[in-house]
Amino acid sequence: MSCMKHADLRREILFELSDVARAMRTHIDQRARQHGMTRAQWAVLARVQRQEGATQTELAEALEIQPISLVRLVDRLCAQGLVERRAHAKDRRVNLLHLTDRGRDLLAELTPLGRDIAREILDELSESQTLDLLHKLLLMKRNIKSASAKHVANGAEQGGRDAEAR
Repeated sequence: MSCMKHADLRREILFELSDVARAMRTHIDQRARQHGMTRAQWAVLARVQRQEGATQTELAEALEIQPISLVRLVDRLCAQGLVERRAHAKDRRVNLLHLTDRGRDLLAELTPLGRDIAREILDELSESQTLDLLHKLLLMKRNIKSASAKHVANGAEQGGRDAEAR
């Protein structure tokens, strides 16, 4: 790969990142199934634990998923007795999400599994390489958000110009 052009190398990195993300999702799903759940359900449980009492809308935003997708996941978790919806004290139309004792117990079981998965995936990286990778991934994430915001702004601007031209 040393004779690869810089632009080609950048594109190759994006392909590899996509492949790694897909493989990681598949691996985590396989491991989560051993505990009777999906990766998505696990993510919701973990987020509810971090944001106990959050609304479904807040949780959907934090997980970057559509509210309707979250509703289905929460419905399943409620049916399993892992999460409960509680009506907001001031607005009964709003549900606040809380873990049940059973949900807390399951997350306690899943915590070592999460560590095992991280170890399996990052096994050959030193601590400094892991930290460096994290910094680079966070930088890429910031770049993506910035580029997306610019494209949305440019699209809105372009849309306005297109409407004026008609």
